[in-house]
Amino acid sequence: MLQGDVGVELGRRVAVALRTALGVEITPAEALVRPSTREGVDYQCNVAMSLAKTLKKAPREVAQAVVEHLDSADLVEDPEIAGPGFVNLVLRREWLEEQAAGLLGDDRLGVATTESPRRVAIDLSSPNVAKEMHVGHLRSSIIGDAIMRLLRFAGHEVIPHNHLGDWGTPFGMLIEHLVDEGWKAGSEAHSISDLNGFYVAARKKFDADPDFVERARLRVVALQGGDEETLALWRGLVEESTRHFEKVYELLGIGLTSEDVYGESFYNPFLADTVAELEAKGLTEVSDGALCVFPPGFSNREGDRLPLIIRKTDGGYNYASTDLATIRYWIRDREVTDLLYVVGTPQSQHFTMVFAAARQAGWLTDQHAEHVGFGSILGEDGKTIRSRAGGTLKLVDLLTEAVDHAAAVIAERTDFDAAEQARLAKVVGIGAVKYADLSNDRERDYVFTWEKMLAKEGNTSVYLQYANARIRSILAKAGEVPAAGAPVTLTEPAERALVVKLLGFPAAVDAAIDAYAPHKLSNYLFETASTFTTFYDTCPILKDTTSPEARASRLVLAQLTSRVLVLGLSLLGIDAPERL
Repeated sequence: MLQGDVGVELGRRVAVALRTALGVEITPAEALVRPSTREGVDYQCNVAMSLAKTLKKAPREVAQAVVEHLDSADLVEDPEIAGPGFVNLVLRREWLEEQAAGLLGDDRLGVATTESPRRVAIDLSSPNVAKEMHVGHLRSSIIGDAIMRLLRFAGHEVIPHNHLGDWGTPFGMLIEHLVDEGWKAGSEAHSISDLNGFYVAARKKFDADPDFVERARLRVVALQGGDEETLALWRGLVEESTRHFEKVYELLGIGLTSEDVYGESFYNPFLADTVAELEAKGLTEVSDGALCVFPPGFSNREGDRLPLIIRKTDGGYNYASTDLATIRYWIRDREVTDLLYVVGTPQSQHFTMVFAAARQAGWLTDQHAEHVGFGSILGEDGKTIRSRAGGTLKLVDLLTEAVDHAAAVIAERTDFDAAEQARLAKVVGIGAVKYADLSNDRERDYVFTWEKMLAKEGNTSVYLQYANARIRSILAKAGEVPAAGAPVTLTEPAERALVVKLLGFPAAVDAAIDAYAPHKLSNYLFETASTFTTFYDTCPILKDTTSPEARASRLVLAQLTSRVLVLGLSLLGIDAPERL
C-alpha cells in the first residue's frame, strides 16, 4: 500500500520521466501535480507549462515527453494531454480498490512518518500571571496545540513552552498592594478572581499615588534582588494563576501543564549575559540613552533605522531582551532545530527584528525560526469580541457558555441519561469553539457566532461529529466491523469519489503541517464528510436490495471514513463521540 501523498508519488514519477526523456532534474514538488477540479480527472500535471520556456520547447512537446516516459501503468490510466500542455491523470479503479482495502490495516491511514525528525520548541498560549485568561488567549492556545499534535503525529519531537508574563514592574505594583491588604506568604489562598480585583485596585493606586509608585518600584528591586518575603508572595501569585490556567486547559482539552511553564522570570538570569554578548560582538548602539540593536533592513516611514531596544534608559530589560535570551537558551541549551511562536499577527515586525538580531549574533544559523501569526476574533458587530458588559471576555466564561449552548442541543436527545448529556455537551461545545477557529485561515480575522458554530449543517465540528456518529450507527446496525484486507469493489461513481477523497488524507495532513495551517485539514475533513453523504445517499448499504459483495465493500468505505474523521479531528484536538 502507498504510504504518503498520492500527488507526491505521481510527482516523483513525473520527475523520473523528465530526467529520462529530457535530462531535466526537478523535485516531485516541482512536477506541479495537483488534484484536479475537472470532472473525470483526478490529478493534473502542469510542469510542461513551467518548463517550456527554459527548454525552448512548446508546452505540448514537453507534455508529450512526460506522457511517453511516465512509468505509471500500475497507478493511473493512460495519461492524456489537454489544452496547451496539461497532463490529465486518472487513477486506476483496481489500484483504488487495492489501496482502500489496505488502509483498514493501517493505523496512520496512509500518513508516512518523517524520515528527518526535527526538535521543535513551540511558544503558545502565554497568559499573564495574576489575571484570568481572556478570549485573546484562545487562538494561541488551540492553534498552537493543533500544530503540536500534527508535528508529533508526523514524528517530530515537540517541546511546548508557555511563556507566562510573570515578571517586571507590574509585579512590584501588585505585590506591594497585596502587602497593603495584609497578605502574608503562606496565608489562606486567594482565588484568581480576587487577584483580578487586586490587579485593578493596584493599577488605580499606581496611577494616582506617587508614594505607592515609589514603593512598587522598590518592591520590584526586592523581587529582582531575591528578597525572600517578596519572592514567596510572587510564587503564590504564580501558583494560583497556574492552577487557574490548568483548569482552562483541561476544559479546552489542551495538554499544557506546569511543567511546560517557562515564564519571563525563567529567562531573567540569562538577560545580562545575553546583552553582554551582543555588546561584545559589536552589535549594540546607545540611542537616546537606551542600548539598542539595529537589525539591517528595518526603517520607519521617514527612512530612519528602527531600533530593537534591549536595555532601557533606566537599565531595565524588556520583551526584546527576553525574546533574544529565549532564542539563545533554546538553541544553545536545548539544541532545538526549530522555534515556533504562535502569537498574534500584530507582533510580526517585532519577531522579524528579533530573529534578524539573533542571526546577527550567530545564535540562529541553520535553525528555523518562525512567527506563526493569527488574526483576531470578532463579534457579530465586526469588532473585537467583548463581554456582554462591554469589557474583556474571560475565556472560561466563553467556554462555559459554549457548553451551555451545546447542552440545549443535546437535550433534544431523550435516550441519553444526565451524565451522558453533560459529557456530550462538553465534547460538542468545546469542539465547536475549537473548530470554528481552526477551520478558518489563521492569518485572518473571523466572526464568532453561536448559531453558525453549532449548526448541524455546513463546515462545523457538529456536522463532522454527527457524520461520524451516523457512520458508527450504520456499522452497529450491520452487526459487523470490516476486517483488515476486506475486499473493496468500486462500481458506482460515488464509491470511487469517496475512495479518492479518503486517499487524500496524507496530503491534507502534510499541507497543514507545511504551512502551520490547521484549516487545510479542517476543510479536508468537511469535504470528506460531504463526500460520504453523497455516497450514502446514492449507494445503499443495509437495504435488502444491496448485494452481499456491495454491502461488504461499502461497509469498508464507511469504516474508513469514520477512522479518517476521528483521526483528523483528534489531530485538531477535537473528540468524535460514537453516539450523538
